[in-house]
Amino acid sequence: MSDQMYGTVLLKAKQITDFIAVNDSPVSLKELSDNLEITKPTILKILRTLEYCGFVNRNLDTGKYSLGTVYLRYGQKVAENFDIKELTRPYLEKLCDETNETINLGIVEKNKVVLLNKIESSRSVKLVSTIGGTMEMYSSAMGKAFLAYYTPEKLTNYLQKNVLKSLTKNTITDPIKLQENLKIIKKNGFSIDDIENQIDIFCVGFILRKNAKSYGAFSISAPQYRVDEEVLQRFIKYGREAQQNILEILG
Repeated sequence: MSDQMYGTVLLKAKQITDFIAVNDSPVSLKELSDNLEITKPTILKILRTLEYCGFVNRNLDTGKYSLGTVYLRYGQKVAENFDIKELTRPYLEKLCDETNETINLGIVEKNKVVLLNKIESSRSVKLVSTIGGTMEMYSSAMGKAFLAYYTPEKLTNYLQKNVLKSLTKNTITDPIKLQENLKIIKKNGFSIDDIENQIDIFCVGFILRKNAKSYGAFSISAPQYRVDEEVLQRFIKYGREAQQNILEILG
């Protein structure tokens, strides 16, 4: 593959920065040499160039390398231009066709799920949510998909700042029960809103999370009377396929 590309040194530089990026602490020249199929002299030459450009930093005391702050600037620019709505649209439209139900896409802002997109089928039912509107995290499928991946500290902070009010008779309002539910969600890889956010509406949610970053979440929403065990398993199957396809193009 690399022989067909121009500038193999760039590919080697990518291998080096990728290795540094996946490690929790700065790495030494020896660690890079031991783990990459690149000679130590070549690694050193590339590191010196990367350091000159600001892509890596070398600790003068330990001699170990970490990523440079230039990536913060690049990352901010990517975030400004990143449009999860447009990126996911073809996959969520396909999911809508496969399930013949409403598909929602959301992100988190200020402890609420903000609805970015809603794709409706010919037999969609009217949902309370509207594009640009918000819904509670603890009661919605998308919200619980996000909460399931919160650190213990972040989840505790969320629970301290948000009262779990009952929206339907099925809404989980006990923080301990919610935490138990979130553990199940993380284990299963999908969330369920069993008529917890809106009366008579059942939802299955999937998070779009890669490299410890949550980009968004989507859900399949349907009237409860149309969802039996067979239909639920079909939702999960097609939802997981859409999730995987989207994650593959997130890089």
